[in-house]
Amino acid sequence: MDLVGDFLRHLRHNVNASSQTVRCYRTDLVEFEEFLGRGLLPRRGVTLTSLDHHAVREYLSFLYERGVSRATVARKLASLRSFFRHLVRQGLAVSNPAAMVSTPKLERRLPHALSEHEVESLLDNAFGTSARDLRDRGILELLYASGARVAELVGADLGDLEISRATNDGMLRVLGKGRKERLVPIGSKAVRALQGYLKARHALQPERPGRGAAAARAARDALFLNARGGRLTDRSVRRILNLRLRAAAMLMRVSPHTLRHSFATHMLNAGADLRSIQELLGHASLSTTQRYTAVSTRRLLEVYNRAHPHSGAAPAGRPDRGRRGPDDGAPGA
Repeated sequence: MDLVGDFLRHLRHNVNASSQTVRCYRTDLVEFEEFLGRGLLPRRGVTLTSLDHHAVREYLSFLYERGVSRATVARKLASLRSFFRHLVRQGLAVSNPAAMVSTPKLERRLPHALSEHEVESLLDNAFGTSARDLRDRGILELLYASGARVAELVGADLGDLEISRATNDGMLRVLGKGRKERLVPIGSKAVRALQGYLKARHALQPERPGRGAAAARAARDALFLNARGGRLTDRSVRRILNLRLRAAAMLMRVSPHTLRHSFATHMLNAGADLRSIQELLGHASLSTTQRYTAVSTRRLLEVYNRAHPHSGAAPAGRPDRGRRGPDDGAPGA
């Protein structure tokens, strides 16, 4: 019995997990099976349904020895927990061996955000008038305007986008984590970029004989298309962003998720409340959104240190005179 395959089918059809989620689970579980196949199972004479927590710990030790990061180890452990939980529910295993293994402690990293000036430098970079140029501008404007995840953006269909001619703004329906739908607003600048792309979108739908029904359907429904007329992927969006960063002479490592972080940080800096940002980002927990308050506070301190005369950091062009003491000629009390 293909236990991993059965679990992946369960994720697709019963849990409605996204294709990216299923792909990650497949990778993690196949790697675990390969580790077991290197000698652990034959040596102990056990099966996937009768493993104990010692086997899972050996696997994590193996990952650490290979230099795998704690974050990746934690993700793989979470995949194993879900897999074995499914086996227990199906009556195929007595217990969940991964549940007895503690998750590695992770360093809490603050989300990296671009400054408003850096975002403008990227988005105001000269784009051409070809269908690809208009598409790329629409993608980047939409990522920053909505705070959507890249998987949500590439999964969006034409019917998910609503543009108001009266107010020149719009809304995008996205399918987030846990298959939860939400509506995200789109400002006028992103709307104009999308309108330009939609007028040229037909140029990305080449007429090719023998195209399958699935490909034709994808070309008809997908909001963003690749050069072959199919649905754009998250990897393609990363390549597009890297290309546009080089064109804007911005020598930095930025991912599409950085634009999402920038959206949240700039909203918070402008006075938006955490609950509103939580809804816009689709966070299940407010604690996830609260990470941005640390980013905002850090930047506030940077501004303070640059600008305030008594901050202890002398701004450029202003000598650090230091504080006047009683021997500096000041009158006595």
